[in-house]
Amino acid sequence: MRSTVYRDGRSNGALAGLDRGTYATPRDFCAIFTENTDSLYSLALVLTVNHETAQQCFLAALEDCQTSSGVFREWAGSWSRRAIIKNAIRLSGDARKNNNGAREPGRGVIAEDISAAARFLVELRPLDRFAFVLSVLEGYSLRESATLLGASPREMEQARVRAFEQIGGDNRGKAPASYNDSSCTEQNSLFTLQ
Repeated sequence: MRSTVYRDGRSNGALAGLDRGTYATPRDFCAIFTENTDSLYSLALVLTVNHETAQQCFLAALEDCQTSSGVFREWAGSWSRRAIIKNAIRLSGDARKNNNGAREPGRGVIAEDISAAARFLVELRPLDRFAFVLSVLEGYSLRESATLLGASPREMEQARVRAFEQIGGDNRGKAPASYNDSSCTEQNSLFTLQ
């Protein structure tokens, strides 16, 4: 039976034991997007490689988060990053079809706007960039990444390998030193505007 919690706090029973404060509110998401504007916008910018598209992605993700229901407050930060990723995928089109290596419009311009540690990402082909960001920087499994992008896990693995090859040349399979620490602080500092 699907449960329903009404605005006045009444429930049809299935969630009666849960405190209403357990779920993130639109105000919680506004606070997250305000406190993490640089990190969230930079994530959108690195994925879309276009300021206009990154702005649309950021605003659509905020709207998605504010209208979502049933997100636990503890998950709101992760939910916000996932909303950015999903909107970047939606707004960027099919990364698998646009993976021919052609330069994307605005690529050189945004390279100046993101942190030095993330500049190499804009030079990657779209699928390779999404695969690297999702599986290495954001910690998604290959299967989760593949599901989000509508690709196979094998395609994601190949894209990730290509990204590592382009980043490190002979150091395939090794992340740059700045990615060895998986702490949120370091991860968020990678996606910071200059």
